[in-house]
Amino acid sequence: MMSGIRNRPRTPKAISRMYADNAAKLPKRLQFLKQPEALGGFLLICAALLAIIMTNSPLRGLYEGFVNMDVIVKVGPLGLDKPLHLWINDGLMAIFFFLVGLEVRREIREGELSTLQSAMLPVIAAFGGILVPALVFVLVNLNAPENMEGWAIPTATDIAFALGVLALLGPRVPPALKVLLLAIAVIDDLAAIVIIALFYTGSLSGGAMAMAALCLTTLFAMNRFGVQRPAIYILVSFVLWAAVLKSGVHATLAGVAAAFFIPVRHTHHMEHALHPWVAFAIMPAFAFANAGISLEGLSPAQLTTPLACGVMLGLALGKPVGVFSALFLAIKSGLAPLPRDLVWRQLFGLSLLCGIGLTMSLFIGTLAFPPGEKLRDVRLGIICGSFISGLLGYLILLGSMPAKKQNAQSTT
Repeated sequence: MMSGIRNRPRTPKAISRMYADNAAKLPKRLQFLKQPEALGGFLLICAALLAIIMTNSPLRGLYEGFVNMDVIVKVGPLGLDKPLHLWINDGLMAIFFFLVGLEVRREIREGELSTLQSAMLPVIAAFGGILVPALVFVLVNLNAPENMEGWAIPTATDIAFALGVLALLGPRVPPALKVLLLAIAVIDDLAAIVIIALFYTGSLSGGAMAMAALCLTTLFAMNRFGVQRPAIYILVSFVLWAAVLKSGVHATLAGVAAAFFIPVRHTHHMEHALHPWVAFAIMPAFAFANAGISLEGLSPAQLTTPLACGVMLGLALGKPVGVFSALFLAIKSGLAPLPRDLVWRQLFGLSLLCGIGLTMSLFIGTLAFPPGEKLRDVRLGIICGSFISGLLGYLILLGSMPAKKQNAQSTT
C-alpha cells in the first residue's frame, strides 16, 4: 500500500507521461485527449467551468475566500503581501511568459520566424488579428469612452486552447496548419507583451527599475561570458521578477526578458521541462482564479452592453476577419506563398481559432479593469466570443480535412 503511494507520479511531467502510456485504454470518443495540447485545453475548460459553478453555488464563499486569501512572503525588511489570485496572475503567469519567451526565441533562431520569407505570412496575419479586433471594440464602445481601456482585450489568442481545439481533429490536420497557427499565436503573444508594457503599466518606481536594469545587465554579462549553470540564471531572474513587480511594470514581462538570456544549450531542456507544468498546472490555476463569473441577475441583455459586446464581437468577428483578410492579401499580393497542402477554407478555420482568447484576454482584462461589474462584462464577452470562435473554427476545419485521411481515420 505504502509502496504504491510512494511510486505514484507526483509532477505534471510524470502525470502526462503516465497518461500518454495509458491513452490507448481511453474510450474511443476520448482518444483525442492523448494529445498534450488537447489535454491541456480540456483541463483549462474544466478549471474555468469549476470556477463558474462554484461562484454560482453555495460554494461561492469558499471560492472567493480561496482566491482572495492573503499570501505573504517576507525576507528581512523585504516582503510581498498579495491575495492568492494576484500571486497567480503576477507570479505563476511570469513562468508562462518565460515559456513563451523561450518559444519565441526558438522560432526566431530555427523555426517559422527564422527567415524573412517564412516569417512574413504569420507576422502579417498576426498584425491583422490585432488591428481589426481592436477597431471593432473601439467602434462598439464609441459612446462609452470609460470602456476604452479595454481595447486590447480581444486582440489576444490563447495558444493552449487554439492548439487544443486543433488537436481534437486528430492526425487529419495538415502539419503546415498547426505550424502556421503556432507561429501566429507566438507573434500574437509577443505583441500582447509589448501592449502590456506600453499601455498597462502603472506609476514607475525609479529604484526598482534600476534594480531590474542591473539584473538584466547581469543576465546579459553571464550569457556573454559563457556562464552555463541554470541555477544562477534562475536566481537572478527571480530577483528581476521581484524588482519588476515593485517597479510598476507588470511582473510577467520579467519572464519574457529572462528567457532571452538563457544559454542556448539549456533552452530546449527548460522548454521541455516547463511545458507540462504550464499546460497542466499554471494555466488551469489561472483559469480557475479568473473565470469565476457570477450569473446572478444575468440576462441576454447583459451581452448587449458595449463592453461585453465589444469584447465578444472583437474575438468572434474581428479576430477571424483580421487574420483571414491579412492572409488573403499577403498571399494574393505575392508577399508570401500559400502554405503547401493547405486550402483557403482551412485558413479561414484557422482564422476562427485565433478568436479563442480565453487566457490572454482574461489576463489583459484584469489589467484593464478592477474587480466589479466591468470586469464581469469583460469575462462574459471573452467566454462567449471564445466559445463561438472555437466551435465555428472546429466545424469549418472538420469539413475541410482531406477526404482520403478522413476515410483512413474511419477504418482504424
